[in-house]
Amino acid sequence: MVNGPEDDADGWLAVDWQRAEEDVRRLRQRIFTATQAGDLARARNLQKLMLRSRANALMSVRRVTEINAGRETAGVDGKTALLASQKAVLADWVQHRPGSWTPRPVKRAYVPKANGRRRPLGIPVIADRALQAVVLGALEPEWEARFEPKVRHEAHCCIARAAGRDERRYLWI
Repeated sequence: MVNGPEDDADGWLAVDWQRAEEDVRRLRQRIFTATQAGDLARARNLQKLMLRSRANALMSVRRVTEINAGRETAGVDGKTALLASQKAVLADWVQHRPGSWTPRPVKRAYVPKANGRRRPLGIPVIADRALQAVVLGALEPEWEARFEPKVRHEAHCCIARAAGRDERRYLWI
């Protein structure tokens, strides 16, 4: 059951989303911690695990088909995975994709800017968006650890800063 069910009878509707989110959150936290500790070999192995993870595939497909604002925007293939059965098939394909993948061309749309001109916008097909979300889930924790140190913004920390006290003990290290 670790990498998903053998049969897709219930498929998408039977997914335990809390568990999937928890699995992804835990893996992301482990990647973040390994990167902060400087253990890059362990971080890479955890990233590879994240790329193969069923939970990450499910969460990525859910993000691009249910959560994102552009979920109903089709790419050049004209498809949007809006039915539960289509989402289950897409999640299975994203997790068990065969070898390397060549992305499809993007659909070109033009969005108006504030100055009246228009800028080009590329809209990838739904499968490419799902694969991008899988890779994002694996790479983002490493880059957050490297470039965005986490700082707590709790009430006592903010009050101490406002009072002019340097409260170093509230930083996450």
